[in-house]
Amino acid sequence: MATISGIRGWGLLQAQTAQEAPRAIIVKRQNPNRLRAMPNEDLYLFRKRIDNSRVVRQADPEARGRCWSAIGAACVLTVALVSMLAPSVATILAGYQIQSLKGEQQRLLDDRRRLEVEEAALVSPARLEVLARERAMQQPTAGQVVHMDDGPGASVALNRAK
Repeated sequence: MATISGIRGWGLLQAQTAQEAPRAIIVKRQNPNRLRAMPNEDLYLFRKRIDNSRVVRQADPEARGRCWSAIGAACVLTVALVSMLAPSVATILAGYQIQSLKGEQQRLLDDRRRLEVEEAALVSPARLEVLARERAMQQPTAGQVVHMDDGPGASVALNRAK
């Protein structure tokens, strides 16, 4: 490991005397095409099979209690969330239903208007005269028409088959 004392030669164990000559440093040239070593390349990993089939897990009663507590808390939270969101969802669905009923009401009013116009065209006196002429009908004479009084003392008899 490089430390400042090791780099500068201040180490207590490296005291050099004048008699000792500095060692010659030999630099070995490496192949420039060779890749440098990867980190932890000299590390060898071995896999050892471990048989845990005989290991039996011990029951933890506290863990079971914690699990049921968490499940209960989640259920309570879910019920609270649903009870808070249910009125707004019901309001939205009621709004959709009101809109569909308004559309159906408008459609029924349009059908009613169309049928009234159709009825007025079918019952018009001009059309009835044309139909009467096509079927060779004639105006009734004075003796053929019977007027009924629908006053307070008048009664109208119905002809019913017995």
